[in-house]
Amino acid sequence: MITALETLVVLLAVVAAVAFVASRLGLASPILLVAAGVAIAMAPGVPPLVLEPEFILLLVLPPVIYISAISMSWREFQFNLQPILVLAIGCVVFTTIAVSAATNWLLGWPWAVGFVLGAIVSPPDALAPLAIARRMRLPRRILVILEGEGLANDATALVLYRFAVAAVSVGSFSLAQAGETFTIIIVSEIVWGVGVGWTMLRLRRFMRDPRIEITLSLITPFLAYWPPEHLGGSGVIATVATGLYISWNGPRLISAATRLQGVFFWDFFIYLIEGLVFLFTGLQAQALFARIQNHSLYDLAASAALVSLVVIVARFVWVFPHAYLPRWLIPRARRQPAPPWQGPFITSFTGVRGIVSLATALAIPITTARGEPFPYRDAIFFLAFCVVMVTLVLQGAMLPWVIRKLGVAKVGMEERLLDRAEEIQARRLAIEASSARLAALGEEREVPEEATLSFLAQQDYFLSRIRMKCDIEEERRALTELHDEIELQLIAAERDAINCMLREGALKDEARRRIERELDLREADVLNRRAERLW
Repeated sequence: MITALETLVVLLAVVAAVAFVASRLGLASPILLVAAGVAIAMAPGVPPLVLEPEFILLLVLPPVIYISAISMSWREFQFNLQPILVLAIGCVVFTTIAVSAATNWLLGWPWAVGFVLGAIVSPPDALAPLAIARRMRLPRRILVILEGEGLANDATALVLYRFAVAAVSVGSFSLAQAGETFTIIIVSEIVWGVGVGWTMLRLRRFMRDPRIEITLSLITPFLAYWPPEHLGGSGVIATVATGLYISWNGPRLISAATRLQGVFFWDFFIYLIEGLVFLFTGLQAQALFARIQNHSLYDLAASAALVSLVVIVARFVWVFPHAYLPRWLIPRARRQPAPPWQGPFITSFTGVRGIVSLATALAIPITTARGEPFPYRDAIFFLAFCVVMVTLVLQGAMLPWVIRKLGVAKVGMEERLLDRAEEIQARRLAIEASSARLAALGEEREVPEEATLSFLAQQDYFLSRIRMKCDIEEERRALTELHDEIELQLIAAERDAINCMLREGALKDEARRRIERELDLREADVLNRRAERLW
């Protein structure tokens, strides 16, 4: 236990160091974390650190999927449901079949074994490419489609994987039975997920304590994921349903204090999880090389190149026809303009595989149901690892360059400017509505004039801030920047004075903490205003 804790502390230190270097170099931290993991794994004297499949599938996957669903807009998810399902179900199935066919025709593998590998490498990872895509300011619809795909594709792949492993173990497969089981899993998990979301929201509202509510929110994804997974499902669809339900209904039932603390908690928690996941991905290099010592490196390298190429090309082959063929073949679909080719290209290019593929490969049973060694088990793990490395490092590193070359970020920036204008208009209307309500309250309850004037002055202050945000003249921007810079310096001077008084014994530590919290809130407000102007 002590060794495990020491290892965890060291890995957290590596995550922090690599994230710092990545921010200074302007690179994507997931790629550097994977590279750091490989370097650590191959260093002499480092003991092997084998990733347990249950660690990813039962402990890491539920909170990552849950918080992604919470962050997703239900309205946008519903509006883009058709392309999301085309990718999350159709593209995963198509890639699985393509990989199985390639390994059967070119490598001589049995179809069932090829299906196992195809199901493992078919679902794209949602963490690394989306982190880069958000930073590059892709158009909102592309981000929503990619996020939605990332929520649901793991469920499709895990169900296909279980059917394929069963086919290899038993030696038979029924397509009709698989389709029926898949439908039952989806429907039952949606019902279970919505039930969990409804129950946890009501329970959190009853508790009315931010610390208890955040604890319950931490339990929620595991409660949604574990029972369906234990009963033979995937658990992914149930967790997605829970997250989407809470995302849509939570604002009415969750208090402001809980939201403020919960946002910070989940942001930090997911940051640690993602960092450790990418580091663990690279750390599997040592276990990989230990497994392939008895295999021909040339054959393995050729097979890895083949499978990686099939995985990358299959996504392009699937995405482009589904983006344009319906508009050519279906008259009703022609009413909507065809998307520019850059959108489908970016959607195809972000098919980066990740840690779920590795965890699934590690979970392959050692023997079949007949007691025989599972065929090609080590080769499947090697090829899955290579596909993850090729897509994550190659496509992940090239994604910012591709986005800049295609000019897609410019479209995303224009969308954000329009969204910002809509937000400012909504803020103005909300303040005007509250002012009208204030006037009505003054007449109904005979509010004293001094109190009314105080509230009106506060509303005028909020309106003046909105007008200042609307003013885009360079002079006003410069004055605002100067004001913020001066305020930050004043806050720093106050903080230095408070700390000096504490050291001299003129101030108690408890009082210093209260004052420091107020200064931190003021500083955060200034920094948020700066971020809004940049946004």
